[in-house]
Amino acid sequence: MNHSLRPAIRSTVLLATLVAWGLSFAAPRIPQRDDEPVARLPATVFAARPRISPSAAPQTSRLADLDRAIRDAGALVELGRRTGDPRYAGQAQAILRPWWDDAQAPDAVLLLRAVLKQRNHQFDDALADLDKLLARRPGTGQARLSRAVILQVQSRYPEAAQECERMQGTLPMPYALSCALAVSGATGKLQASLRTLERFVAATPVADPAARAWMLGLAAELAERAGRGKRARQHYLAALRIDPQDQYLLAAYADFLLDAGRNGEVLPLLQEHVDSDPLLLRLSIATQRLGTAQAQTYRTMLRERFQASRRRADRVHLREEARFALSVERDAAAALRLATENWAVQKEPADARLLLESGLAAGDDNAIGTVRAWLAATGMEDRRLQRHLASTPHPSHRFPRKPAERLSKL
Repeated sequence: MNHSLRPAIRSTVLLATLVAWGLSFAAPRIPQRDDEPVARLPATVFAARPRISPSAAPQTSRLADLDRAIRDAGALVELGRRTGDPRYAGQAQAILRPWWDDAQAPDAVLLLRAVLKQRNHQFDDALADLDKLLARRPGTGQARLSRAVILQVQSRYPEAAQECERMQGTLPMPYALSCALAVSGATGKLQASLRTLERFVAATPVADPAARAWMLGLAAELAERAGRGKRARQHYLAALRIDPQDQYLLAAYADFLLDAGRNGEVLPLLQEHVDSDPLLLRLSIATQRLGTAQAQTYRTMLRERFQASRRRADRVHLREEARFALSVERDAAAALRLATENWAVQKEPADARLLLESGLAAGDDNAIGTVRAWLAATGMEDRRLQRHLASTPHPSHRFPRKPAERLSKL
C-alpha cells in the first residue's frame, strides 16, 4: 500500500460508512451580530482538532507539502464525521485545493477527494476518482471499500459484491466481512447474514474499536430490518458504548426509538446535538409527538436550515427535508416531490421507506409501485416496508379519502 495513503485510512473508512448510511449535516447559521458565537464546540473537539490555521492551510498546500496536506485533510474529515460539522469538510477541501481539479492528482488525494465528493452526494464523480486510483493500484483496500459503499447507496448490489470480494486481503477482516454481509443482507439473505455477523462479533476479538462499533451498527440495522427489535436495541447500545458521539449511530438509534414509540428517550439522547440537521430532525419529530415546548423551536430551526440549503443549491439534505415535510410539516405533496428527487440520487432502505410513506400519504401509486419493483429486483427484506405494503392490497382500496386521515397514520 502506498505509504502516503496511511494517514487517511482510518478516517476514510469511517466516513465512507457514514455517508453510506445516508447521513448529512447541519447547514451553517448566519450570526446576527459580530460578537455572536457561531457555535459552541465540546472540549473534545479542540483536543482532537489538527493544528491548522484556516488562513495558512491553503498556502501550505500551494507549497506542495503533500504529506502535511494529506495528514491535515484526513484529520479534518474524521473530525467532521465525529462532530457533524460540515465546516471541517470544507476546510479539508480547501487544503486539497491545489489538486482538486488535477486529473493526475496523487493517490492519497484521489482517495480523500472521493470521500469528500461522496459526502456531497457526487457519487459518480467520487467513483471516477476511485476508478483512477484503482487503475494505478488495484490492491488499495480503502478505495475498494469506498467504491463498494457508494455502489450500495446506488443499489448496484452485484457490483458492490464484486468489490467486497476484491477487498479480501487488502483490509482487516472485519471490514471485508462487514462489506460482504451488508450486501448479502440486502439481497435476499438477511437472516443468514445477521447470524454470521453476530457470531463473528461474539467470537472474534476486534482490536479496532471503530471497526467493532461499525459491525455492531450493521448488526443492529440488519436485526431491525428482520423485525428483531430487542436484538437491534442491544446492538445499538453496545455500539454507542464504544462510540457515544457517533452521529450515524445516534441517528439510527433515535429512529429505532421513534419507530418503537419511545419518543421520550430521544430527547436526552440528542438534545446536545441540535447543530446536526439529521439529529435535530429526530428531536423535532419526538418533541412534536410529545407536544413539548421545544417542538415549535426545533421546527422553525429546521425550516430555516432547509431554506438556506435550497438557496445554496445544496441537495445533500433531500432525505432529511423530505422526512421533515412528511413527519413534521405534514405536507404529503412536498414530501413526495422531495422523496422522489432523493430516490434519483440514492436508493437505500431508508430512501425506499421515505418514498413509500410519502406515496401512501399522497395517494401516489407510482411511488408505491417503484418501491415494490425495487424490493422485487434487489431481494431486499425489510419488515417495516413489508408491513406498509401489506396494508395496501389494491390501489383503489388503498387510501382513506381524506388526506388528513392518511397523514394521521404516519
